[in-house]
Amino acid sequence: MTTSTTRRTVLLATGATGAAALVAACGGGGDDSGSAPTDSATDRETGTSAPAGQELGSTDEIPVGGGKIFKDEEVVVTQPEQGQFKAFSAICTHQRCTVASVSDGTINCVCHGSKFRIADGSVANGPATRPLPAERITVEGESVRLA
Repeated sequence: MTTSTTRRTVLLATGATGAAALVAACGGGGDDSGSAPTDSATDRETGTSAPAGQELGSTDEIPVGGGKIFKDEEVVVTQPEQGQFKAFSAICTHQRCTVASVSDGTINCVCHGSKFRIADGSVANGPATRPLPAERITVEGESVRLA
């Protein structure tokens, strides 16, 4: 028995494929995390692509009340108070843009205006609704390293 392909069958199949692609591209789940599955060497707990023990920089590079973004490692290190160093993912939880600056006590994403507090990564200004994930670092002397 042979089946013939009708115009209607082709249109329905094309429409279903297009709809599936659209849902996949938009996330479809309502989750604003922007998280995507990773198959690389990315640490699945922290989200960083840098290896543990890697030196990020010197403590002198991180101003008190501010911070520094390490774009290649996708980490932002802050110093909320003298001698207190914190680290967070540099990937915004809204739509996965890399944060662009640290100023006035916040880590700032210029894509849509989200701001996160340097002390704990919590949201200071949306549209992001979730904090930046904390990263583990160690400070040994003047060296800041991923833990």
